[in-house]
Amino acid sequence: MAKLSNYRDSGVDYSVLDRIKREAIDRAKATSGLLGLSGAEEVPESRGASAYVFKTGGMTMAMVIEGLGTKSLIAHQVLHAGGPNRYADVAVDAVAAIVNDVVSVGAAPLVINAYFSTGDAAWYADEERATALLAGWQHACQEAGATWGGGESPALPGLVAADGLELAGSALGIVPPGRDAVLGQDVAPGDRIVLLASSGLHANGASLARRVADGLPQGYGTALPSGRTLGESLLDPSVIYARFIRALLESEVRPKFLNGVTGHGLMKVMRAPKQVRYVLETVPEVPEVLEFLAQQTEMSTAEAYGTLNMGIGYAAVVAADDADETVRLAEAAGYKAWNAGEVVAGDRSLSVPHLGIEFADSDLRLG
Repeated sequence: MAKLSNYRDSGVDYSVLDRIKREAIDRAKATSGLLGLSGAEEVPESRGASAYVFKTGGMTMAMVIEGLGTKSLIAHQVLHAGGPNRYADVAVDAVAAIVNDVVSVGAAPLVINAYFSTGDAAWYADEERATALLAGWQHACQEAGATWGGGESPALPGLVAADGLELAGSALGIVPPGRDAVLGQDVAPGDRIVLLASSGLHANGASLARRVADGLPQGYGTALPSGRTLGESLLDPSVIYARFIRALLESEVRPKFLNGVTGHGLMKVMRAPKQVRYVLETVPEVPEVLEFLAQQTEMSTAEAYGTLNMGIGYAAVVAADDADETVRLAEAAGYKAWNAGEVVAGDRSLSVPHLGIEFADSDLRLG
């Protein structure tokens, strides 16, 4: 198979997307003063963070909008090839993408709204498929501890494929009284890096995975070494990290930085706006399906860790004295976690010495 060293080969060019994101952030900043019309004010450091944070009525709130991407196409193709109905799982994926962003500023998710767009309202005529989608969304909201407030379900013929489905949504979260939003301002040398495991693909990398499947004789039916099929493995639902964040917020730990490992892979660990160096001493085992994608695309180790999550679903930076307690809280909430590395003095960068990985500040320009 031809080498697919990054998303550009699959139609997702971060050099273009990140430029547009930076311009959008600049234009959005120009509207910040309008919050004053309602007696509110923004937390300016949240511009470009995983969620937008503002203060009103004595409360600190966070908002985010996020989408699933193209993973629903994998569920569609697996089902139409005679595989199982996995629409409940892609609904979980979409909610996870939303919730894992809003919790990353230290906010407990309060309300989640859904956006389901189809190319034809007849998509919902398949009752089993539609019911699975709704049940999965409900389950994910319950897992996140948030109310499903409502949503929108437009039919967009000509814009969305006839049997296509786009999943997205928004969330409102609240920072607990007595706490500040977690925006990475206090990250410092000596801090520790705690990593939580992913379940596999999550929502990032679906376009790449689809292209890999298209190039295989058996497609999504390709057997992995474990005997599971590629399609089955790709559709393992994403992990929702809300229980971990709630546990942190109810504890004495004051996290300095929180972030999901999604687009840009491991580089998201160094997203905090501080000139420090992140050194990882250990990383989780790579899920079989991600190892398979990396092999099929002939990625180098650095390319794989800069594109896919490679088993790392979430990262937290905490004071050294809080690291073991953070791991304990994560494990008590049902997650696999590791006290995995240290923040040291230096230019913003990330290193995994035993894997030969080195990422520089210039590799991550999000805003």
